[in-house]
Amino acid sequence: MTTDTPARLLTLLSLLQTPREWPGGELADRLGVSRRTVRRDIDRLRELGYPVQATMGSDGGYRLVAGKAMPPLVLDDEEAVAIAVGLRAGAGHAVEGVDEASVRALAKLEQVLPSRLRHRVATLQAATTPLTSGDGPSIAPETLTVMASTVAGHERLRFAYRAGDGTESRRLTEPYRLVSTGRRWYLVAYDVDRADWRTFRVDRVSEPFATGARFAPRELPTGDAAEYLRRSMQRRGDSYEIVVTFAAPVREVAARLPGWLGPPEPLDDGTSCVLRVTVSDAVEWMAVRLAMLGVDFRVQEPPELVTSVRTLAARLTRATET
Repeated sequence: MTTDTPARLLTLLSLLQTPREWPGGELADRLGVSRRTVRRDIDRLRELGYPVQATMGSDGGYRLVAGKAMPPLVLDDEEAVAIAVGLRAGAGHAVEGVDEASVRALAKLEQVLPSRLRHRVATLQAATTPLTSGDGPSIAPETLTVMASTVAGHERLRFAYRAGDGTESRRLTEPYRLVSTGRRWYLVAYDVDRADWRTFRVDRVSEPFATGARFAPRELPTGDAAEYLRRSMQRRGDSYEIVVTFAAPVREVAARLPGWLGPPEPLDDGTSCVLRVTVSDAVEWMAVRLAMLGVDFRVQEPPELVTSVRTLAARLTRATET
């Protein structure tokens, strides 16, 4: 019999978070208590914000339903390991959709995992080779989780950094945001020693260390981390501007474009739109990325991207010839 009320409530919550309805009698048997105690425990969960729905009948059933806000989840060992492995696999490369929020979730999960489960996660990931992992540089998930934690906690971050020309330095920063471009992770941060804002490629970062020193967040000049990253790339001269017209309404195209490319602009006809954005990825990759959107498009600029799209189209055509 479970006499510890908090432990019993956690056990009850864990059972209710499985997608099924639990008869009151079965819950009472699982917990080793009376049905009356189960009803009282259900009331306690409701007071804590868990939307538990009861059904009428000879044995009365309970199930957890969707609420206005998500209460804390209770995961068993296998579920926690599975989620952590999945998030770490996605975070290792700048996979679209695995953005800063996902990395923050990974940081929170690994913070509370017992050491025995952290070891299982690391062992399973080390023994697993993904079939596809993107063509960007790989990053240790620990690097991202340390960065995400300092972003969320407004905590100064130290790390070693290797610039594009091979120059190595030590940086003390006030991290602002992590930004994924679909192939790479970048950190937008205020560089304390240089007294200015900077962007850092995360795959060039090593030895990240959360100092524990808190800071009051500064106002980013552009107000948006993705926009600041685009401007930074443009200033460095390692980028180019693309102009692409899509034969689809702006809402449809915006839903398909990765966030880091920014929103397209609607054209007067209302059935098409144009994207003007500065990027730093290889034109071959941009050609593939545009083709993957699933809508018709025409590239105006730059000429190199036009050529790359034509080459890709010819190659795909040849691949389907019999």
